Amino acid sequence: MGVVIAKEARALGVNQLFAPVTDLARELRHGRVEEMYGEDGFVAGEFAHAYVKGAQSAGASAMVKHFAAFGVTEQGLNTGPVHGGERELRTTYLPGYKRAIVDGNVFSIMTAYHSYDGIPAVADAHLLTDILRDEWNYQYFTMTDAGASDRLCKDFKMCASDPVDKEAIVQLVLLAGGDTEMGGGSYSFEQIPALVSSGKLKTTAVDTAVSRVLKAKFELGLFETPFPGLTSKEANKILHAADHVALAQKLDEESIVLLENHNKVLPLRKDASIAVIGPMAHGFMNYGDYVIVNSSTRGITPLDGIKAVGAGKISYAKGCERWSSSQDGFAEAIAAAESADVAVVVVGTWSRDQNQLWQGLNATTGEHVDVNSLDLVGAQEPLVRAIVATGKPTVVVFSSGKPITAPWISSNAAALVQQFYPSEQGGAALAAVLFGDVNPSGKLTVSFPRSVGDLPVYYDHLNSGRDTFPDAGVAYENGTLVFGHQYVLGDPRPIYEFGYGLSYSTFEYSNVAVDKKTVQQQDTVTVSVTVKNGSDRDGQEVVQLYVKDLIASVVVPNIQLKGFEKVSLRAGESKRVSIEVKVQDLGVWNVRMKYVVEPGDFLFLVGASSTNFKGNVTITLK
Repeated sequence: MGVVIAKEARALGVNQLFAPVTDLARELRHGRVEEMYGEDGFVAGEFAHAYVKGAQSAGASAMVKHFAAFGVTEQGLNTGPVHGGERELRTTYLPGYKRAIVDGNVFSIMTAYHSYDGIPAVADAHLLTDILRDEWNYQYFTMTDAGASDRLCKDFKMCASDPVDKEAIVQLVLLAGGDTEMGGGSYSFEQIPALVSSGKLKTTAVDTAVSRVLKAKFELGLFETPFPGLTSKEANKILHAADHVALAQKLDEESIVLLENHNKVLPLRKDASIAVIGPMAHGFMNYGDYVIVNSSTRGITPLDGIKAVGAGKISYAKGCERWSSSQDGFAEAIAAAESADVAVVVVGTWSRDQNQLWQGLNATTGEHVDVNSLDLVGAQEPLVRAIVATGKPTVVVFSSGKPITAPWISSNAAALVQQFYPSEQGGAALAAVLFGDVNPSGKLTVSFPRSVGDLPVYYDHLNSGRDTFPDAGVAYENGTLVFGHQYVLGDPRPIYEFGYGLSYSTFEYSNVAVDKKTVQQQDTVTVSVTVKNGSDRDGQEVVQLYVKDLIASVVVPNIQLKGFEKVSLRAGESKRVSIEVKVQDLGVWNVRMKYVVEPGDFLFLVGASSTNFKGNVTITLK
């Protein structure tokens, strides 16, 4: 994917990308969850690392952002403060960035809008110099986010804001390790020449920042080829090339997650009569934020995709507008469902393109679009309930940029499919999964809560967090109340956990083993397991490896993902899957904030999700 993005960008003359986002989706009210890889640092790091290596191999500079620990802001508000300590920063957030920055050798980093523990990330010398430069030996440049430097005066109140104290901003950002300013604010870095001339700023500070930018440009070959753009004729051979479109659809297909499949209603028969219903089913493409202007008018909608594959009668009714509580369209939708063999109802969240995002239009995800509820907006859930009430098998598709809280739908829909914001091939990919041409293999990289009040619900909570089997209460729709304590009328566990995802195949795990049970710090261990496709349908399974530090000197996450492997298995086929883990990666930040790998026992758990374990093995570090 990174290679394709870089090729198309360079064809247009672009050599600097503003991705990958390596922030963690651990505060689901935050609008930019849709831009993140997931709640786990290992997953985010692996995907970001792949993006960086791919993009830069094709001649474009990647930019890891938003450094660091952005997106877990107070109340889920876009640029709010983040509360945390040094140990949490180093244990949970920094590993993903480090994987992309250091192992990926990324040429640029974007800093962040927020403050962490009271220090603005845009001017955090500990983060940008002590850690990034001195510990990680990073050689390239950092850049502020748009207008972020002004926040030092306007929002953080660390300098005068009327007018903005540009001199103070330069001193705070540049000397902390902020090399360049994106713009979008007061352009304070324009004051650098005057500050140098007046003796208020040392030339060595400027030289250091400039050298980092030049190093990236030399690495990219920009002095030999300043402009990589092609003529329109040549660029059109690369933009939207057939193999790029095919890759987009494959990515969409493999990222779709099957959440429920009661009575195996999926896959659908191709000759079935299908009513396609819902505001996200047709009429626009449901993309994430920052797509180019008018992108929503281009692409394959769910209805388009189903029509292209289905051989039976396909009807369509919107049912409701995504932004409205009006049920005026319900009658048409109900009639369509009643005349069909099965209904496919597409509902969810929506964002806006790069212009509309800032025009005050309605949206439920995207930058600065934060929410205090993860429920479906307006008439969408009532529409689903009305279609289910017809008695026809109802397949619900969540087309969204973040988890949706709808436990009733999970229990009562015939099937539930999660499609996070797709590419322009989204409808084709969805149809391929619904009709069984593609066997779903996606796994959730973010946990789904039952209610916004349960947040946070990430899987790797610290020891002493939520119990595996809490004393949970429940309030039934008929008014019956069953009281518990954690929670009184709720369950703190996610309804769908990290790593979860169903398939049309069934997979059996056996013979979990490790190549060495007593290890030294410099060792690498290999955990292996036999996985069998026990069904009559070819499929893919994502084998996941977690570790539990049984005794530690500080409080650590209850488990942590340390590896995963996607394996393709023909019907009835078995394969041995092996995942390597470096013992050095099993360390903790101890009471004196030193990274140490402590002697003791480590339990490796192998399974299909962060709660569905199929076997385990223990190693001992002497």
